[in-house]
Amino acid sequence: MATMRRRNFLGVLGGAAAWPLATRAQQTALPVVGLLGASSAASSATPLASFHEGLRAAGYIEGQNVVIEAQWAEGQYDRLPLLAAELVHRPAAIIVAISLPSVFAAKAATSTIPIVFISAGDPVQLGVVASLNRPGGNITGVNFLAVEIASKRLELLIEVVPTVTVIGLLTNPNNPRTDVEIGQLQAAARIAGNKFSCSATD
Repeated sequence: MATMRRRNFLGVLGGAAAWPLATRAQQTALPVVGLLGASSAASSATPLASFHEGLRAAGYIEGQNVVIEAQWAEGQYDRLPLLAAELVHRPAAIIVAISLPSVFAAKAATSTIPIVFISAGDPVQLGVVASLNRPGGNITGVNFLAVEIASKRLELLIEVVPTVTVIGLLTNPNNPRTDVEIGQLQAAARIAGNKFSCSATD
């Protein structure tokens, strides 16, 4: 009996010692959702909150059945290719790209891992997808078409301040949608008979 109890005790002890290893193995087996952002977590707080809420609504709880790994470039766009490559190497089951620079970095890093983007520019005009109804490849996403309403904002500004003659735009030249936005604003300004100038900064 004593020998049997000793064997049972050692068996339980051995099983307990294996629990942390089993737990770690289970954690590493969880699917990884990669987040790739050009800015920072703080500046993307609102979309991040919605993202986590959407995951929870779909039954995905961080640390339980999914791992979320975020890579932020902190405004240094040249870091995005390396950060995207790290998510591919992880490997991430899917990459969520926040902002157009992140989309292009993720697209260049992989042609097989699904990429979901959040963009304010026209993804077709910018060459991200083939079309809105048939994106093609491994990329799909959500578009706010904010660039397309830039000209409407300019029209409203002119209505509010009809005496304005020169309008400037402070923008980031490294953002892929900047050229498109400037072109639309300049076209709208010409129609309204105004001169439009652009001041670009990093």
